[in-house]
Amino acid sequence: MSAQHNVRSVNPWGRRLLIGLALLMTLVVIVLPLLAVFAQALSRGWEVYVQNITDPEALHAIKLTLLAAAIAVPVNTVFGVSAAWAITRFRFPGRRILQTFIDIPFSVSPVVAGVMYLMLYGSGGWIGGWLEQHDLQVMFTVTGIVLVTVFVTSPFVARELIPFMQAQGTEEEEAARVMGASGWQTFWRVTLPNIKWALIYGIILCNARAMGEFGAVAVVSGNIRGETNTLPLYVQQLFDEHNMAGAFAAASLLAGLAVLTLVLKSLAEWKQRRNLAKI
Repeated sequence: MSAQHNVRSVNPWGRRLLIGLALLMTLVVIVLPLLAVFAQALSRGWEVYVQNITDPEALHAIKLTLLAAAIAVPVNTVFGVSAAWAITRFRFPGRRILQTFIDIPFSVSPVVAGVMYLMLYGSGGWIGGWLEQHDLQVMFTVTGIVLVTVFVTSPFVARELIPFMQAQGTEEEEAARVMGASGWQTFWRVTLPNIKWALIYGIILCNARAMGEFGAVAVVSGNIRGETNTLPLYVQQLFDEHNMAGAFAAASLLAGLAVLTLVLKSLAEWKQRRNLAKI
């Protein structure tokens, strides 16, 4: 109550100024650019818009983007749940080091991540030479795109689950084990239902980043049109060619996915807050 009282006791003009500044920044930095993308995409009419997004190269870019996300998200869901379970439920040497390594993709530039994979799997890389001898190619293929997408999105699920599971504690799980439940039964019937909304929230963020990734993918894909072009790369190529109608049409798809992600994220946040309130 004292915190609420302190907030209410702030000068009314100060509150209005802060609220107005927040709304203004949101409008200028987020809302207007988003509206501009859709307005430009539809500026030449619906028929031109449909023609641009159904172009064979655009459809290939969309399919490749969805494919990379469809592989990266399940992989990182399994990794995130496993890592969160290990970190929050066990004590072992290197536990804090594991937590640090999970955060590395947050701090490393996506372009640097792409260069790292290029130095590892490229023709002159540590593993690339061996791959080349066996007629295997990772870089400049769909495989390379998937690998870097997995890397840049790997922390999202784990980082949503770890603080939630730490706050949740282990009482219910211990009670289940005392009652004879196996570790697998405890996970499926106790842990998973309790972390469901935090898990969904992490998956939503992971998927959004996977579909929007540009820097790392640009390094390892080779930007081969119609072969290794994801949707963000395709937008960049259209801009370079001054095909603004096509670029904004493709960009509007990414913006639409961002809006959908925001709606799903808000729902997951609301559910997660309700669950935390019950703890």
